[in-house]
Amino acid sequence: MRFAENNPTMTADTPEARRYNRIHRWLEVSDFVLGLAFLLGLLLTGWNSVLRDWAYQAAFQNYTFSVFLYVFMLMLAAKVLGLGLDYYGLRLERRFQLTNQKTRAWIWDETKGFLVGLVLAGFVAELLYFTMRESPQHWWLMAWALFMVLFIVLAQVAPLILFPIFYKFEPLDNDDLKQRLVHLSERAGTRVRGIYKWNLSEKSKKANAALTGLGATRRIILADTLLDQYSADEIEAVLAHELGHHVHKHILKSIVVQAGITLFGFWAANYVLHLAIERWGMFDTLSDFANLPLLILLSTVLSLLLMPAMNAYSRFNERQADRYAFESIRSVQPFISSMNKLAAQNLAERTPARWVEWLFHSHPAISRRVAAAEAWRLRLANSRS
Repeated sequence: MRFAENNPTMTADTPEARRYNRIHRWLEVSDFVLGLAFLLGLLLTGWNSVLRDWAYQAAFQNYTFSVFLYVFMLMLAAKVLGLGLDYYGLRLERRFQLTNQKTRAWIWDETKGFLVGLVLAGFVAELLYFTMRESPQHWWLMAWALFMVLFIVLAQVAPLILFPIFYKFEPLDNDDLKQRLVHLSERAGTRVRGIYKWNLSEKSKKANAALTGLGATRRIILADTLLDQYSADEIEAVLAHELGHHVHKHILKSIVVQAGITLFGFWAANYVLHLAIERWGMFDTLSDFANLPLLILLSTVLSLLLMPAMNAYSRFNERQADRYAFESIRSVQPFISSMNKLAAQNLAERTPARWVEWLFHSHPAISRRVAAAEAWRLRLANSRS
């Protein structure tokens, strides 16, 4: 293990961590550029319309089935195109000894991911084009409302239906730790429906924990890689941070923010589609599903433009959750040691460049989080003296 327990205030990145994160960033950028080129290539060459015609022919002119076949062809083409980068991602994790997954298991996971994505994307596309056909003038408002309902439903059912497709979960059998975590969650004012061991080690050597679900599906999941290698105090500190998101109502606030962004996105989609029909002559009607690559392209560009602001908002939330953790645990030392362990185990960057943190990171740099914990400890010591 690459743990840095002997120096709890350690901030320097190892050459291994810097190299891993640099390659990983380039992999993400390459994947993004490839996806963007794929969408632009479809639109500029007219292959988006060719695929639509193929879908119509294969579906015997049935519109609903044609939409699904079109989504399938787009996703299959994108998957084949990006398969090399996906496999390189697996090799990267193996190179830095961050995965236990065999190639056959990885292929099975990729297959399951594709099928789950197809079902979800197909359902969203059907809803989207249903609203366009039923209400061409107000489709974007209807689609936005339906999308938000779907978003909330998925957040509720994901722990019960989606997560188990990819990972195994079992009730935590450590009664002492379970009681500590239940007590911690009760003090945070949330009622969890269970605490589960997440068998992450079947695929990864990284560690993680989360508070998942909404309402009746709210549950705590702890990776076995966390349970096996971290003390009860450290696990409590990690969970206290997750509970901080609940205390500060970050999930609700994020839903509101997402609702606003999504509403703007659907408005922009309606505006661009009308331009594409009335000025550019690319499509005949709104419900011509050959325009799907254009909608995905617009969503991708908007996401890229908003990413720095959304990451900044996320980092603000993470700092609030950290402060709640400081207030909730007896000592910040387990928080500091858990941060250092996670950084070493997950090969995270402790001190990324400011532009890297600004553009790519949804969490503050680990060095900043550790420094905040040290400052909290110092203020607490001064207040007692």
